[in-house]
Amino acid sequence: MAARDTSSLLVVGLLLFFHTWGAWAIAEVNMEDRVDVRLDDTAQINCMFSTEDGLGGTIIQWFYVTRTGEKQRIYYLESGLSYPEKGTPFSDRISVNGTGATEGVVLTINKVQLKDELEFICYVKSLTDGTAEGRTKLRVFQTPATPTIVGVQKGISIQEESMSKIGTCEVTNGYPKPNITWYKDNTPMRSIPGEVNVLPSITIESTGLYSVKSELAMKVVKEDADAHFYCEVTYFAPGEETMMVETSPINITVYYPHTDIIMWVESPKGKIKEGDNVVIQCSGNGNNPYTTFSIKGGENLSADTSELVVENITRLDSGKYECFALDMESFEEISTNITVFVNYLEDVVIKPGKIMEVPQGDEREATCNALSSLPTQTAWFKNGEEVVKGHTLALKDATFDTAGTYVCVVTAEEVEGLERSGTMRVYIEGQPVILTPDITEMEESPEKTVDLNCYVQGYPYPTVTWSTSEGKILPATSETETDDGVISTASVKVTGDIIVFCNATNSLGEDSVTFNIKAITHTTPETNSPTIIPSTTVTTDSSVKLQTVSPNQLKKEGSGVIIAVIIICILLLAILGSVLYFLYKKGKICGRSGKQDLSKGKAGKDNIVVEMKSDNTEEAVLLGVNGEKQLPSDQ
Repeated sequence: MAARDTSSLLVVGLLLFFHTWGAWAIAEVNMEDRVDVRLDDTAQINCMFSTEDGLGGTIIQWFYVTRTGEKQRIYYLESGLSYPEKGTPFSDRISVNGTGATEGVVLTINKVQLKDELEFICYVKSLTDGTAEGRTKLRVFQTPATPTIVGVQKGISIQEESMSKIGTCEVTNGYPKPNITWYKDNTPMRSIPGEVNVLPSITIESTGLYSVKSELAMKVVKEDADAHFYCEVTYFAPGEETMMVETSPINITVYYPHTDIIMWVESPKGKIKEGDNVVIQCSGNGNNPYTTFSIKGGENLSADTSELVVENITRLDSGKYECFALDMESFEEISTNITVFVNYLEDVVIKPGKIMEVPQGDEREATCNALSSLPTQTAWFKNGEEVVKGHTLALKDATFDTAGTYVCVVTAEEVEGLERSGTMRVYIEGQPVILTPDITEMEESPEKTVDLNCYVQGYPYPTVTWSTSEGKILPATSETETDDGVISTASVKVTGDIIVFCNATNSLGEDSVTFNIKAITHTTPETNSPTIIPSTTVTTDSSVKLQTVSPNQLKKEGSGVIIAVIIICILLLAILGSVLYFLYKKGKICGRSGKQDLSKGKAGKDNIVVEMKSDNTEEAVLLGVNGEKQLPSDQ
């Protein structure tokens, strides 16, 4: 009895041990709460579990939860057997592999799509440890396109009663939905009733991506003309990251009325003078296209414009100019004005007049003035050179050189270009005076035409006539009046020796000059023959040599040199004759008695001879005083 009870207790103990051991060995599954992946990338979901049976004795199934909350199996894995379920959205895009550990598998999903953003379940069933499951949410992300901003093109008036559209921001094709925030300068903008309205709109594209648009409207103020508006776009990325990107800033045109206007002379800078083209402008401190401007001054008027151009302005245009600004919305008008003064310098006045006639040797004065709105300076000029500074030109002891054109220049130096000038012609009254030409005696070849010039001073302008010694009147080829007289030119053809007279007369007297023209004949030497010219050399035996000169030498020396040489030779021959006559009187060349007939006697040892040399002869020919030739044997 006791043994039976012991056996019963042992069986009960064993049953109790096995029951307790099974409770301790429950299956466990560990999975991440979520897995993030970008659109079109590959997602991997890990399922880690622990059982006593291991991977070989465990059945693993993968499920996903549909949008309606139902579980749909997509994969089955058992020792020696694995397959994806057919007919599911994942049939062709998933696979399951071991992790390399003894207890773990990985679900791989290729080309992730937006519709794959679901909850996935890993279900584990052990033969001894029971069942367990884990869940992971798959989240899909797509970076949106670069955001854009477009501002309104038209201006906005601060007098608008309702809010005006400022611009629109847009970002497209993002997932999850991006967010748009408006900024004015660095301040985020939120909707304020009656002042600011931010109106977003969301579009789900056919691809499932989000496009977001935001429109900003507000009641503008004057300060908004300088404000910068932009948008900030935030979106999500894998790993709980929030990304941000900003648009470029925009400005808006704000119209506000003028409360004050200014007016000025734009051109020319500085003082205005007659003849200038003057530009007058005005501007206001507002920015309203519905404001009209007009400028008035004397007979000048600009309508519907803030600029007035007065061409070739005169002193009559001096005075007040007024600018008007009319607001066409409120019909309020404001105005301002400036005073324009036009400086002037009148034409010069020369006294006694533009022509002054002064008797030779007398004194005269002339004055020059010009009426001006500014201080002036006066100077007198002659032939481009200043002769006196001041209003008065004094001519003392007038001569013909005093005659000429005098220019009076009056300048207002305060204004560039304000200058006037006038001329006065001065004539010096006097009888004609012919300035003696450099050459009045000349030699010219026959048939040559010679131009003769006669420069006559005097006023009234002299009458110039040309004539020859034979009474022939020559016409003047040209005649020019100068400041102090006349220049007359006549042409004469040389036919022989000729004398030409230049006669000048006026009401006060007359003058004349004579030109002597001698016709010279040039003898042309034979070719290669020397030209014999008496030598200026006196030999030691009281003989005079005649040297030969080549034609080339004659050509170089010129006719003047030849004439000089001939004159010298004649003088030497005259001296030689005088010496011979003196010796004859003294009986030095006529024997002892001194009465020897020179025509019969022969030349002695001391006879004076003239030696003739020639390049073509080898002998010297000696001439005695009686002119007879002496043979070489008589020497």
